Amino acid sequence: MNDSNRWLIVGAGPSGLATTRAFRAADVPFDIVERHRDVGGIWDLENPGTPMYESAHFISSKTLSGFEGFPMPAAYPDYPAQPLVLKYIRAFADEHDLRSHAELGVEVTRATPQTDGTWHVELRGDDPRRYRGVIAAVGHNWDPVFPEYPGTFSGVSYHSVEYRSPSEFDDKRVLIVGGGNSACDIACDAATRARRTVLSMRRGYHFLPKHVFGKPTDAFFRSGPHLSPKIAQPMLTGLLKLLVGDLRRFGLPAPDHRVLESHPIMNTQILHFLAHGDAVAKPDVVRLDGRRVHFRDGTTEELDLIVWATGYRPTIPFLESALPRRDGIGPELFGALFPGLPNLYVLGHFESDGGAYPLVSKQAELVAMLAQSDGGAPDATRRWVARLTAGARPDLTGGVRYVQSIRHANYAQFETYDAYLSRLIRQIGRELSKGPVRSPAATPGS
Repeated sequence: MNDSNRWLIVGAGPSGLATTRAFRAADVPFDIVERHRDVGGIWDLENPGTPMYESAHFISSKTLSGFEGFPMPAAYPDYPAQPLVLKYIRAFADEHDLRSHAELGVEVTRATPQTDGTWHVELRGDDPRRYRGVIAAVGHNWDPVFPEYPGTFSGVSYHSVEYRSPSEFDDKRVLIVGGGNSACDIACDAATRARRTVLSMRRGYHFLPKHVFGKPTDAFFRSGPHLSPKIAQPMLTGLLKLLVGDLRRFGLPAPDHRVLESHPIMNTQILHFLAHGDAVAKPDVVRLDGRRVHFRDGTTEELDLIVWATGYRPTIPFLESALPRRDGIGPELFGALFPGLPNLYVLGHFESDGGAYPLVSKQAELVAMLAQSDGGAPDATRRWVARLTAGARPDLTGGVRYVQSIRHANYAQFETYDAYLSRLIRQIGRELSKGPVRSPAATPGS
C-alpha cells in the first residue's frame, strides 16, 4: 500500500490510544496497528511478553494518573489494580471510538525513512506500506535485562516478565533480585506464599508510603505549588525519617542517593514483611553454586526459585535499522520525544516521578499539531522541528540529580516535562494560527 498522506501509529496501548484521539481531533489521516488481540498494551495479562502480573497496581494515584480530559472513575480506589487499569484504558478507547480504528494482530517489523521524507513500513506476513510519518507508541518495558553472575543456578529461574501469580511461590524457597517497584511487589507476593522469601538489592533506595496525612502521597505533594528540589528534598527526607525510619534495621542497605534522585519505591508493605520476618533482605548476589546463592555480605541461601526483577531495556525493535542505538538505554530522544528523523516521533518512551498518562496526552497533542501542520506546509514544519532539535537540549530534571542508570537515561521530572510540553504546544499553536510554520520554538526553558 502506498498512502504517503497518512500517518502510522504503532501500538494501541495508552500512548497509541492517546495519539489516536489527538489525530482524530486534529483531522489528520492515520492508521493504527497493534500486534496483540486487543487494545490495552502491557496492562492486558493475555498479551505475550507483558511485564504485568496479577497483583500489580498503579504506583501513582488515580487523581493524577488519568488521560487529559478523562479522569479515572471516582469509585476507583486510590491505587487501582491491574484489572481496573485495563478497564479504564479500554473505556477511554470506547469513549472516543478508538478501538474501531485499530488493526489488531498486525505487527510492524521494520520502518525505514525514504529520501522523499516518507516511511517504508514492513509488516509480519503482509505487504509493506508507505506512510507520511510514523508514531512509535510501543512502550519500553518489553525487553528484559538479565544480570550476569559467576556460576550457575540448578533450580528454576526466570525474569519477572514471566511472573504472573503468587501461586508460583507455593512451598518454595524464593529469591527476588532487584530494587524497583516490581521487585518489591513480587517479594510481597512471595512473603505470603513461599516457604522462605529473600529480597536481594544491589543498592539502597528510599521507600515512600502510599499515603501521607490521609492523602495519596503524590496528591499530597502536588496539591500546592511545585517545590524546587532544594526545598522538596529536605522536606521529604525529614518526613521519611519520621514515617519510615532507618532502613538498615530491616536489613536493607542505606540509600546511596538523596530522595527523588531515583525512581520512587512506592511500597512500604515490604517493610512490614521484613519487620515480621516473612521476608529477609540480602545485599547483591556475588556467585551462584547449584541451589546455593552467595551474597556480598558472606552469607548464603539454599533456594528453589530465583526471579530476576532486574528491569528492561527501552528498545524499539522495528526502528533499530533507522535509529542509532545507545548501549542498553535505547535511542536518544530530544525532549523525550524527537529522535531526530523527519516525521518520526516516539511517545511514552520515558520514565517520570508522576503519572505517565497526563504527559503522554500532551505528547500526543503536540505531535498531532505537528502532523496537521506538516499536511499543509511540510518543508516549513520539518525545518521547525530540525531547528528545535538542533538547539540546546532541554533540562527535564527539574534540578534533580538522578542516579546514573539505564532507567534514568530517559527520565523526566513530572512538572518540568509537563511545562516543557505545554510551552511547545503553545508555540506551535501560535505558529499555526499565523498560517504555515515559519520559525523554530524558543530554546526550552526560556
